[in-house]
Amino acid sequence: MRSYIIHMAGDQKRAPNVARLLADLPHAQVVEAVDGRAVMAAGDVAIRTGDFHAPHYPFPLSGGEVGCFLSHRKCWQLIANGIDDYGLIVEDDMATDPGIWRDVLALIDSHAGPDSMIRLPAKQRETASTVIAAHGAAQLFLPRRIGLQTVAQVVGKTAAARLLAATKVLDRPVDTFLQMHWVHDQTIHTVLPNGVSEETAALGGSTIQSRPVGGKLARELKRILYRAQVALRPQRS
Repeated sequence: MRSYIIHMAGDQKRAPNVARLLADLPHAQVVEAVDGRAVMAAGDVAIRTGDFHAPHYPFPLSGGEVGCFLSHRKCWQLIANGIDDYGLIVEDDMATDPGIWRDVLALIDSHAGPDSMIRLPAKQRETASTVIAAHGAAQLFLPRRIGLQTVAQVVGKTAAARLLAATKVLDRPVDTFLQMHWVHDQTIHTVLPNGVSEETAALGGSTIQSRPVGGKLARELKRILYRAQVALRPQRS
């Protein structure tokens, strides 16, 4: 398994963490993050305002969110074109607990394949529909509702091609899109606990543009309504 670390060149705050990831992850390499603002300004990406898929996504995409999505697509393309059955994609603020991480790698080694998409979330917010396997403390399971964030995930060669085909037009952030299994037709599993943490604050904050503070209550209501619609479509074993 190769590891792909998404990192924007010149980000000195995250460079030491990237060096650690290069040393710790299997067969790791850095993948240059995409500057979403530059791509949008050049008109080089097809973007819709949340209406390309159902349910309607109520917020416009920021440049940072576009860059994040395109950076993951870049990694999917590397996996789809590569020789390995699957690869590990991580963002440059990821850290691991070495103890349980060994169990996670063993679980991946025994169960991942070309069709796999396995999330390694930093937050334990997913409920198992079906437990597939366990190694030590780590459990591989099918979550009823796919969680948010994309700090780390294993993506198979066939799965990567499937996701690329489904994302030629962007209308919402990558993690929000990945929740929509009824659109991309990719089963997504999760490993928890996994020892993965997100060191965003310690590394200088998020690289994704923050949302405007105005209309906070209206935004929160829209978010709640959107999530309720997603919750109506759980993954089923």
